[in-house]
Amino acid sequence: TKSNPFIKALHTTIFSPSKSDTESPTLSSAMATPEEAKLHQFLQWLELNRAELRGCRIKYSESSKGFGIFSSNHASDGILLVVPLDLAITPMSVLQDPLLGPECRAMFEEGEVDDRLLITLFLTVEHLRENSSWKPYFDMLPTTFGNPLWFSEDELLELKGTTLYRAAQLQKKTLQSLFDEKVKRLATKLLTLDGHPERDVKFEDFLWANSIFWSRALNIPFPRCYIFPMDSEGQDSDISSKIVNSATQTNGCGSLSNGESAKVPEYDALQDKVASAASISQGEIVWVEGLVPGIDFCNHDFKAAATWEVDGTGATTGVPFSMYLLSVSQLTRVLPDQKAGENPSLIEKEISISYGNKGNEELLYLYGFVMNDNPDDYLMVHYPVEAIQNVDFSDSKAQLLEAQKAELRCLLPRSLLNRGFFPPSNSSEEDKDKPVSSQVCNYSWSGQRKMPSYVHNLVFPANFLNALRTLAMKENELYRVSSLLEELVGSGGERQPTDTEVQAAIWEACGDSGALQLLVDLLNMKMLDLEEGSGTEENDTELLEKARTAETSEDCKESRTSDIAQNHLLSRNKQSSIIYRRGQKQLTRLFVKEAEHALQLALTEEL
Repeated sequence: TKSNPFIKALHTTIFSPSKSDTESPTLSSAMATPEEAKLHQFLQWLELNRAELRGCRIKYSESSKGFGIFSSNHASDGILLVVPLDLAITPMSVLQDPLLGPECRAMFEEGEVDDRLLITLFLTVEHLRENSSWKPYFDMLPTTFGNPLWFSEDELLELKGTTLYRAAQLQKKTLQSLFDEKVKRLATKLLTLDGHPERDVKFEDFLWANSIFWSRALNIPFPRCYIFPMDSEGQDSDISSKIVNSATQTNGCGSLSNGESAKVPEYDALQDKVASAASISQGEIVWVEGLVPGIDFCNHDFKAAATWEVDGTGATTGVPFSMYLLSVSQLTRVLPDQKAGENPSLIEKEISISYGNKGNEELLYLYGFVMNDNPDDYLMVHYPVEAIQNVDFSDSKAQLLEAQKAELRCLLPRSLLNRGFFPPSNSSEEDKDKPVSSQVCNYSWSGQRKMPSYVHNLVFPANFLNALRTLAMKENELYRVSSLLEELVGSGGERQPTDTEVQAAIWEACGDSGALQLLVDLLNMKMLDLEEGSGTEENDTELLEKARTAETSEDCKESRTSDIAQNHLLSRNKQSSIIYRRGQKQLTRLFVKEAEHALQLALTEEL
């Protein structure tokens, strides 16, 4: 990665305002807000580091969003913002930092930190350094977050019964252990280099850095030559190779790449869903996680107004090795009398990007917000692994589960309902005709088991139903499976049956009714957990409606009305939690309906 002389010298220049700066009405006015003062410093910092705001401006959006990017009428080619990749905070840039780099390199080479923890540690330390050259950027960042790690005990209780409740508890415990056992010591060591060994590093400092990373990091497609500078013998940099190939398990959250990322039983399942490799080498492109100041002020929307791209050569932006924000309107037809990139209706509108097709569970876990009526919501259902030992013939069933590579958990996206027995009224005919997954095996035995008529409306994943069939098997069915497999592979065990053969034998012996009954039981148990303490879906809707009414009545002159409104006001975190859990209850109700109907059909056809 190229070194950045602007960053190195920044702390000696950015805080020495020029004459034009001191004459700026934003700074000289006694009425300037703290947000305006921070923004003024940040814009100077961006300009000094060669970032260009071409068709947008950064301004304070609202308390729930912080700063955002808004359109202006300057864009002639749809390019709204250009930021040199030299300004990105990546593992490579951390290792090249003139003060902290050498010590960070030693920590990385000794295996004390991986690439994600390296960035998080750097953010922790730089945020505490009074003379940090990143101060104008850090001053613009939020100080608290809406993800469950920052919830009060009272707010966290609103998540009870959901997947996130357990996940948040385990994540915070994991982060606390990581801080106590490693981060505090390493951060203190780095602060010593700055001449402040006495500065106390608190867990909240690390929590802030962790939340900044996971809510703002992008998976950046760097040109290979930028990441791997050649040495004098034409070889790739060894430390860069280690970074690109290093495993990244810290905190287990995902990354996002141009609107695509970055569920617990509990914690582990959520980690699996959102975790991804930190970097993937594909030809001349190397994907590396990092923060890009400026670009990261784009907020999320389903209908993105922009997308980001990387310009390796400068052919598009005139700035080689840069990331730029491109208006989505450039991808649509431009009216004859309208210049490219200009749309009068978009002036002063917030420019959003898409963080990807994420349900409220992921949005709340990673970014600290939810979306009403989120079309990408999903429900996670799992069979507890620890419960297998309590079922009849547990050892035999465990062997069968392993043989067929069965899944004990599944994600049920809302979109599956479009193809089920009771599709929503707004689903298209195309959605209804799409099969969910291959539910059909090539059965080869007696032919007594007929293919069910409902198989193409079954919305539940085949692998999960395979596991439930195995767990629900009765004694006679277990013997039947054993007999069928012995008939296939021979009593001497000349070969092992394939996973497909095991699945086929179990289906022929058991059918669907046992699995579907177990699925109905799991879903009903999930609903009981969701409703315990918080009531039904209707109760949540009532709470949200009262809160909205209270917010509009908060400024009411009549004190009695205002007092009543105060009783129904909800914090932002509580509102997010209620919206999320209401969606979970709704999905559970709808999938219970699907499972119960499939069960009735299975029982009828298996008579």
